[in-house]
Amino acid sequence: PRHFFLDKAFEEWAYQDKAFPIDCEQTISQPYTVAYQTQLLQIQRRDKILEVGTGSGYQAAVLAELGARVFTIERQELLYRKAKELLPRIGFAGVRFFFRDGYKGLSEFAPFDKILVTAGAEHIPEALKMQLKIGGLMVIPVGKRKRQRMMRLTRLSETDFKEEAFDYFVFVPFKEGLSTDG
Repeated sequence: PRHFFLDKAFEEWAYQDKAFPIDCEQTISQPYTVAYQTQLLQIQRRDKILEVGTGSGYQAAVLAELGARVFTIERQELLYRKAKELLPRIGFAGVRFFFRDGYKGLSEFAPFDKILVTAGAEHIPEALKMQLKIGGLMVIPVGKRKRQRMMRLTRLSETDFKEEAFDYFVFVPFKEGLSTDG
């Protein structure tokens, strides 16, 4: 139910295929984009997934609904707190939330079967690549601010990765550090 993740002002349009603003100058992705990234991840039940960029929590809920074990990182404290409160209330108590710098990932819980980044990165962070298990997949939009190419990385060995390029999208920028501004 996408309407749970939107400001009340947008509730009547919740099921349109559009992105909407949320707090902290961020957005909730349009349903097509969420589905596109989710499909590229090739999720299997019980996959251990690191989501970088919790935002509203919508994508984390989708991943959990598909049976994944979700670890989600948010750098904006307000978004982190809101999603951490909302998801258990609507039936997703198993999602684990972290107020962290997404560029660093969650090395203490690695390796991950899958990693999903929900913000546009100018490059693929090495720390995230190293937290992917061999045979695992990472989906990440990569490019400059106005347009990113959806990329899928497969970790082939300790040092080798296969990169696949897909369609272009526009995401909010993937930023380093933490923000407590709200």
